[in-house]
Amino acid sequence: MGKIKVVHYVNQFFAGIGGEEKADVKPEVREEVLGPGLALKAGLGDDVEIVATVICGDTYFGNNMEEATSELLDLIKKYEPDLFIAGPAFNAGRYGTACGAITEAVQNELEIPALTAMYEENPGVDLYRKSVYIVATKDSAAGMRDAVKKMAPLALKLYRGEEIGSPEEEGYLERGIRKNFFTDKRGSERAVDMLLKKLAGEDYVTEFPMPDFDRVDPNPAVKDITKATVAIVTSGGAVPKGNPDHIESSSAQKYGKYSLEGIYDFTPENGETAHGGYDPVYANEDLDRVLPVDVMRDLEKEGKIGKLHDFWYATVGNGTSVANAMKFGEAIGKDLAAAGVDAVILTST
Repeated sequence: MGKIKVVHYVNQFFAGIGGEEKADVKPEVREEVLGPGLALKAGLGDDVEIVATVICGDTYFGNNMEEATSELLDLIKKYEPDLFIAGPAFNAGRYGTACGAITEAVQNELEIPALTAMYEENPGVDLYRKSVYIVATKDSAAGMRDAVKKMAPLALKLYRGEEIGSPEEEGYLERGIRKNFFTDKRGSERAVDMLLKKLAGEDYVTEFPMPDFDRVDPNPAVKDITKATVAIVTSGGAVPKGNPDHIESSSAQKYGKYSLEGIYDFTPENGETAHGGYDPVYANEDLDRVLPVDVMRDLEKEGKIGKLHDFWYATVGNGTSVANAMKFGEAIGKDLAAAGVDAVILTST
């Protein structure tokens, strides 16, 4: 019997092509082991051979998901692999989204076992956790060894068609799938046992973990809006023409701060959207539809607000991780407070 054939997917960075400046690289294949593939090869053992590495730039994939997925599938199927592995992507949002998308496509279209790996707050997790196995990793490549240690045995289990244990046992992220099982104690007894352990301060494991939602107390109302400085912040991707900061169309890694000096109305010449999650045509015709500077200037002129803040702040909410969104919000909030802004209008899509 021959070796188990594996095709591995990485982005432009882990392929050694380059960083953000090379993120528009189109799908390609190399018949060699690259980047994390070296560690995977060692972890998978002598019975496994990585026959090819498929590569795609994060920006190209994010801007052309259907085309990129189709192109990658064509490259992968030529090798008739027994197993497909993508990543690990850690906390790189666009990379994680690409890993999830191509893993799902390979699993569904080529009907072979496939898995990927990423950090729990990567936006790719929420998009694909129910359809593919995603091994839990740390938030950076410093966790490569730990990631491969979990990826390799789970990949081999999937290839062999063996029963997959719980997320805790196998190291993958919870998929939100319930399974029936037989136990020697009925539910009411197990619930009482857990309650007693909780009351006694002992460790216990719940069978149904509840989601943890962040709660933010609202600030008091603005006392006199006619004297207030009001700022506009958006997750709708509203940027100056040309997107000077190259804010990503999906899984944003940054936000921008832009001057409103001399802008009383947006036109196709001075503004556009960088957002990849909605049809940009109408926003590009008139960016006021996303960032209502024209209306705010009218309110300023009529004395209904004190002043429109001199800058606007923008990012893209499409697929952006909660961790990055919180980081952007904290930074923008500090800047607004330092500038003496009294109120903020947050627009989306």
